[in-house]
Amino acid sequence: MDELNARLAEFEAKEDERRIGARMRTIAQDFAREAGHLLPLPDDPFATGITLTPRVDRYGVITVKMCRYSVPVRFIDRKVTVTLTGDDLTVYDGRREIARHRRLTGRGAERLVLDHYLEALLTKPGALERSEALYQARAEGTFTAVHEAFWAAAKRALGDIEGTKSLVKVLLLHRHQQHADVVTGIRAALAAGTFNEDVTALEARKAAQAAGRAPTVSADPLAPAPLDLDAAPVTPLTPRRLARALPSDQRPLPRLEQWDELLQLRRKDSS
Repeated sequence: MDELNARLAEFEAKEDERRIGARMRTIAQDFAREAGHLLPLPDDPFATGITLTPRVDRYGVITVKMCRYSVPVRFIDRKVTVTLTGDDLTVYDGRREIARHRRLTGRGAERLVLDHYLEALLTKPGALERSEALYQARAEGTFTAVHEAFWAAAKRALGDIEGTKSLVKVLLLHRHQQHADVVTGIRAALAAGTFNEDVTALEARKAAQAAGRAPTVSADPLAPAPLDLDAAPVTPLTPRRLARALPSDQRPLPRLEQWDELLQLRRKDSS
């Protein structure tokens, strides 16, 4: 697109120097005289896209201009509104944006975002292994080697099904925390030998605060950029405190007998 725009600008510069027929002035000179008579640009921006209303199929996918794009699976079998521009495709449910993709240009091309399928994968974790969404996440670098290591370790410790569920719960953290922070949290959890998503979330928050960022962010519908994993900081946990998961609370429950007596006294006073 940048190359095309540069070629158009070069063509326009040559056109400015051209004379139409036997006119004395060039196109640029004529335009300079006419510019003062033109109407001003409108205050509101002009939308350059088209609007479509496809239906989400049973795979959580919409088809637009012979290309396929994923949306969150909770919108299966519903009509959505799509705004298609030269560069992007944005999907709305009513007025709420639910997905955004770079526009595909190849006939039959497909763009599947792993995040759109996480709720379904919690109930069917076996579908993750050979899914196209996972393949694309690996190819673009958002499903990193750290995710792979966490998944492999979780399956060894918990079994294939529960280990995959632990991974999916960690992947859900990406919706509200920075991608790099979650990866740091995963590394810390691995170092401590735990697969608890709450531990990963806590370490991700600590990484964000240490870097001076807000610990919680809005989910970005666009895929995050691949990470330089060697530069990612690691915040170690105390393995003695976190062997496999957070320990249960051993403190005794509060006793409310004195509070009950106080309530009875207040009732007597009021009567």
